[in-house]
Amino acid sequence: MPEISRFFGVVIRMFYDDHNPPHFHAEFGGKKAVMDFRGNILLGDLGSRTALKLIREWIDLHQTELAEDWELAKACKEIKKITPLE
Repeated sequence: MPEISRFFGVVIRMFYDDHNPPHFHAEFGGKKAVMDFRGNILLGDLGSRTALKLIREWIDLHQTELAEDWELAKACKEIKKITPLE
């Protein structure tokens, strides 16, 4: 599963040809969650409110890039890296 961003111990990945709704996979401290592009957890738990807050901030900054990567992934095309949160 391609990594699209990494920041403050958070790793964001997206599968190729994945199912709807549009989402990504986040990892932090050995825990995993599937999240939609609004920052809602669809499955799993990161176990950290701070990590969740950072991810939601990152989402707010990169809505367009996330949507573009989702479309690329659905078409089995190369996904682009997204700038990490700094």
